Amino acid sequence: MTIDCKHIRNFCIIAHIDHGKSTLADRLIEATGTVQKRELKEQMLDDMELERQRGITIKARAVRMEYECQGETYELNLIDTPGHVDFHYEVSRSLMCCEGALLLVDAFQGVEAQTVANAFAAMDARLTILPVINKIDLKHARVDEVTAEMEHTLAIDPGEVLKVSAKAGLGVRELLDAIVQRVPAPTGDPEATLQAMVFDSHYDDYRGAIIYVRLMNGKVEKGDKIRLISTATTHEVLELGQFVPHQRPCDSLQAGQVGYLICNIKSLDLVNVGDTVTIPGDRGAAALSGFKIPKRMVYCGLYPSDGQDFEELRDALEKLHINDPSFEFEPETSEALGFGFRCGFLGLLHMEIVQQRLEQESDVDLVQTAPNVTYEVLTREGRLMEIHRPQEVPDSGAIEEFRQPIVRVSLIMPSESIGTVMKLCNDRRGVQQSIEHLSPTRAMLVYDLPLAEVIYDLHDKLKSATRGYGTMDYDLIGYSPADLVRMDILVNGNRVDALSIICDRRDADRRGRAIVKKLKSEIERHMFEVAVQAAIGSRIIARETVPAMRKNVTAKCYGGDITRKRKLWAKQREGKKRMKSIGQVDIPQKAFLAVLETGDEKA
Repeated sequence: MTIDCKHIRNFCIIAHIDHGKSTLADRLIEATGTVQKRELKEQMLDDMELERQRGITIKARAVRMEYECQGETYELNLIDTPGHVDFHYEVSRSLMCCEGALLLVDAFQGVEAQTVANAFAAMDARLTILPVINKIDLKHARVDEVTAEMEHTLAIDPGEVLKVSAKAGLGVRELLDAIVQRVPAPTGDPEATLQAMVFDSHYDDYRGAIIYVRLMNGKVEKGDKIRLISTATTHEVLELGQFVPHQRPCDSLQAGQVGYLICNIKSLDLVNVGDTVTIPGDRGAAALSGFKIPKRMVYCGLYPSDGQDFEELRDALEKLHINDPSFEFEPETSEALGFGFRCGFLGLLHMEIVQQRLEQESDVDLVQTAPNVTYEVLTREGRLMEIHRPQEVPDSGAIEEFRQPIVRVSLIMPSESIGTVMKLCNDRRGVQQSIEHLSPTRAMLVYDLPLAEVIYDLHDKLKSATRGYGTMDYDLIGYSPADLVRMDILVNGNRVDALSIICDRRDADRRGRAIVKKLKSEIERHMFEVAVQAAIGSRIIARETVPAMRKNVTAKCYGGDITRKRKLWAKQREGKKRMKSIGQVDIPQKAFLAVLETGDEKA
């Protein structure tokens, strides 16, 4: 069935985490009758088990709805997006496929850090923005104040703001009418050469790669041959369809529509998100400007707890990587942990999600090393090195300059918390850039901070300092020289590579003492004394000793000459010394996690 482009509307919902995107998507699906009432459930589009457990959106999803307005039927394509800062790349993909965006703001919490970031991203993509205030039925709703905040922070006309309650279903019809009237129709030409953008993909064990596309120009039908430009491969379309919200096959898709293609693609490596789909041969359309490759900022090692599972872990990572191209991995070995992979992520939540998905979906038990950010080292020979793990840091004599990533952090908080948050940032060597009052009760602070200080615990500390009302968003601005050192942990005189960390020289003593103290309590006692040390180069900065298990060898000596006892003690000491030189120390997995916890506490 052919549809006129002027009857299509493509839009997404962007908002800060927890402002009600998924609930509003449910109400829109319900109001348009896309899903029958008996099939409706909360968070329809969050179908990943992890999303439902955590109550957050992790993957972008699409759904097609039909809505009648002024006697005409319109096709509405909604793309639901995540709100957390780590998943901003999912938002950027969705924006490329839409003409409009619903900017959702909580009627009580108001404009938050991620609201500002997503709004600017939508403005950069030249989308039409529909400002929407959600949760207007709350007893503590501050609709007028939040409208004023939106006007002040984002230059939004108060007359354009729509008011809804996604939970109660208030204002949903008016919102659908506004989408039809205010979001522009797609401009593609159904008669032109096929040109479509891949905005997501997932792997089905029975059908191969399923490609999610938004058609910019032309049309595609079942049985057509298509070409993926970046991999230069040609495939036959075996099935195509739309999401309602489950896959529903149809005969053709045309310019302006959003849907999926199944082409019996067995290898997921052939599908790149941001790629362009066109026809084979010389008459194919030009490639669309795809998405920016997301920059991985946090790295950690993932190892199977049972060394036999190495191949299973590789397969699981490869499978997950194609659904989520924002994380990367490469094989590495560790003396302490054996064979594993070095993985790069966008942030700590992203790392946690990938680890949980691997354990749940692939049933592999993982050991994870302490995460670290990417550093740059300029050597004395003038070579610039990217450092993804502490073991790669050259000797201090070979380093000309050690650089750390700096991010610009926007923090929004109640006005009475400004002093506490400023102290929090100053303690982490932050440089204040600006302060702005969004309303009489709320303010926005902008700081430049080292990324290492931000990713570990700044979010948790901010929540504590502002009683849960503070929010933050950050953006990488570049690398800056810093006085950094590699701190090694030695157990029984041997360096444990998986426990090494990079930290500021001024923090090294405190962190070293905290780590060895924690390790002392985690490492079990052996038959010999175990020394746990923290060192920078050859200089030991902290030491704790795990005492040996002792046997009372003089228990059978009642009274008598003391020399007999001394001989037995000397013999015991000799035995312990011999045992120490050949003995192996077992380091439990808890000890690796202890380094992460202790190393990042602020004294």
